[in-house]
Amino acid sequence: MRILHTSDWHLGRSFHRVPLLDAQAVFLDHLVETVARHEVDAVVVAGDVYDRAVPPLTAVRLFDDALHRLAAAGVPTVMISGNHDSARRLGVGAGLIARAGIHLRTDPADCATPVVLPDAHGDVAFYGLPYLEPALVRDTLGADRAGHEAVLTAAMDRVRADLATRPDGTRSVVLAHAFVAGGEPSDSERDITVGGVAAVPAGVFDGVDYVALGHLHGCQTVTDRVRYSGSPLAYSFSEHTHRKTMWLVDLGPAGELAAERLDCPVPRPLARLRGRLGSLLEDPALERHREAWVEATLTDPVRPDEPMARLAERFPHVLALVLDPERAPEDPRASYAQRLDGRDDHQIAEDFVAHVRGRSGASEQERTVLRAAFDDVRVNDTVNEVSR
Repeated sequence: MRILHTSDWHLGRSFHRVPLLDAQAVFLDHLVETVARHEVDAVVVAGDVYDRAVPPLTAVRLFDDALHRLAAAGVPTVMISGNHDSARRLGVGAGLIARAGIHLRTDPADCATPVVLPDAHGDVAFYGLPYLEPALVRDTLGADRAGHEAVLTAAMDRVRADLATRPDGTRSVVLAHAFVAGGEPSDSERDITVGGVAAVPAGVFDGVDYVALGHLHGCQTVTDRVRYSGSPLAYSFSEHTHRKTMWLVDLGPAGELAAERLDCPVPRPLARLRGRLGSLLEDPALERHREAWVEATLTDPVRPDEPMARLAERFPHVLALVLDPERAPEDPRASYAQRLDGRDDHQIAEDFVAHVRGRSGASEQERTVLRAAFDDVRVNDTVNEVSR
């Protein structure tokens, strides 16, 4: 069976206030054309179809059009909700839509109810594990604790139990939206940390033939059978080195696997430039970035006059300006952003406790309280967004 694996469309998202809906439409055109050109048997979309729980109508129309075209092509599509989606909204009408070959898996309770698609060699069972917010799904899945590894393990135990009841030779594909250890994140994914831990081991998914992952925006191979397709478009400048692709996966009669990366259309390249303003304006080597979306980091000791306007004369598509003055590390004027670079909210809170106590840090009990407070805020935000 030939499977096209994609994820993280984030329909409705902008890039530094530049609307991306036209670029997303071009990608979906490319997706439908790829399905026909490569004679794809099934499409899997591993979450974050939309960028937010209540997407704009223009994004909904684009999604609706894509579903109609895939259904008209007669190619079954299996998709799950991600942490950016409202699972309830995305799953509305799932039973009716399934009659057209579009299978939405948004309810954690249904994770062990596969979409079974036949080919010349037998059945392939597609199991959809939507994004599993630990505090919200722990009881549903019977997990022993509220953590990402615990709820994914409970879900996969159900998958393996169902698979054991299937006829011999049934092959299996799992769609999941999660941060799996070994994956490389970027700046554009929403934090899903719980209790200080976001990543789960790849071994959680043992026992199935292919795992189609979503959430991380870089296309990457965790193991030969566990892969991220990544997002089809760049959503932050941290993705400037990404090659945006989809996975074309051939699943053989005995579970043999071959995977090929297929490039996605690039609306405009990204460039991260760094240096003093004069150098960025005059260096001939930078001319190749003239048509790119540009993030410029200026290292001038003193902020230049009208830097964005001057940069825009050479780089018409400059979108972001970062000021990082050249200063000695011991300089008391070193920026606050520099001191916080690479530190999460919980670490920053612990630093504050140490600061106000004259360098006496938080106790283990206090760190636990801080961690629980941040987890509660994140879960409450998730619940509020889903219920809107």
